[in-house]
Amino acid sequence: MATASNIQLSLAHCGEYHVPDITTESAVMGSEVLQENHEMHHIFFNQSGFHNHIAHHIPTVFALGASPAAIRKHYQNNKSYQRPSKTSHRDVVRDLHDPAVFLKHLGQEAYYSDYLAFYQDQIDLHGCEEAVNNCLLRDDECANAILVRMYAGFLHPIIHLGFGIEFNQPAIIAEALAQAAVHEGWIGPFLLETEKAAAGTQVSRSLVEILDQIRTDPKLRMAAHWDDDNKVRDGILARAPNDMVKYAAQWKVGLDELEAKTAEMTNAAVYFTGGAQHPPKQIKFDFYYMHCVNSSIFFSSFLKQSWITAGNKVRLLQFKGWLDLAMYTSRRAPEPLLDEIVHYRPKHPDGSWDEIFKRVIEHEDDGHASKLVRALKHGQQICKPHKDDPRFRVKDHMWLSLAHMAIDSVEDTGDPWVRSAGFDEAWEKYEDRPRAQL
Repeated sequence: MATASNIQLSLAHCGEYHVPDITTESAVMGSEVLQENHEMHHIFFNQSGFHNHIAHHIPTVFALGASPAAIRKHYQNNKSYQRPSKTSHRDVVRDLHDPAVFLKHLGQEAYYSDYLAFYQDQIDLHGCEEAVNNCLLRDDECANAILVRMYAGFLHPIIHLGFGIEFNQPAIIAEALAQAAVHEGWIGPFLLETEKAAAGTQVSRSLVEILDQIRTDPKLRMAAHWDDDNKVRDGILARAPNDMVKYAAQWKVGLDELEAKTAEMTNAAVYFTGGAQHPPKQIKFDFYYMHCVNSSIFFSSFLKQSWITAGNKVRLLQFKGWLDLAMYTSRRAPEPLLDEIVHYRPKHPDGSWDEIFKRVIEHEDDGHASKLVRALKHGQQICKPHKDDPRFRVKDHMWLSLAHMAIDSVEDTGDPWVRSAGFDEAWEKYEDRPRAQL
């Protein structure tokens, strides 16, 4: 049984998108390695706050049909560089019940194990659903401090939460809450100020309309500089915060629009991520934009949770859309080139989705590629009913083309992901494509 301290994958919870015929043996192996990771490894694999992705990678390849041997291989490849876990301090865990202490220790990596034990206690005491509602969605000072941090770290905390909810794993949910707690909170003012601005404006536009507007606003588009350490924090939110809020607040979600707006968010993220190419350079996906796509699948999972109120589903989704807009802007808002997707020539032109799944399961990385491919397949499914809606610019055969682009690009020479695709400097180290591909 899956609990706050025990991970047990189940064929009853194989993911928002999964292939048929997943085996019990793969579930057993996935559970074994995830449990070892939960007990033995820290949430960050180095002192710089780089994230341990094992709890993302293993459920993803499990959902795509990986064999027990493939699951074990991916775990062995990625456990080698993880930091060991640390023991919690029961006196600190006890003191975290005091809101002043709870807030005081936020953003401090040294307290990760204490927050983890605190959230495990909450889940054991109240059950997972009530614990998430109380600790994340209550709309008080402590819950809001965690909620905004879910969108920090290039969306890693909410990705982690998504895997916990999607695969019904309370221990991974506890990890996600603790991970959010030790992230910095600088994204919070942007999200909360945008929330206030959205409530006070009658203007309402689609995400792709706002992307188009941002691209034609030189002040905002140029606010991030190549040498900024963090292009959202030190670029957009330092040099043009009010402008970013003004544009983001134009995207709003009504209580009766959740499914359509979730599909719109997914389509827009895929549009600006897949289209951020730089011909004649090799096809590559932007590392930061890719996280906007990889996290999109979980918002469909959130919609299906009856214990999350409609109002909180709106809030979760709006924050995601607003963060995506800031992320897009922070990489100089490159024009998405749909022709690059429509006319892409795959390495294996006859390759099906199933064949791409097999290739990405065999691909050795930390899970980013498999997450991207699964999110693309899920996006195709939820966007299909909207293919005639002009707000949905990715449609029809473009989804399979994007999956080919994803797997081909990570198998190609050079770094698998371009970083900050709207800057010419980001592409300097990449090769030009063969003339036949232009």
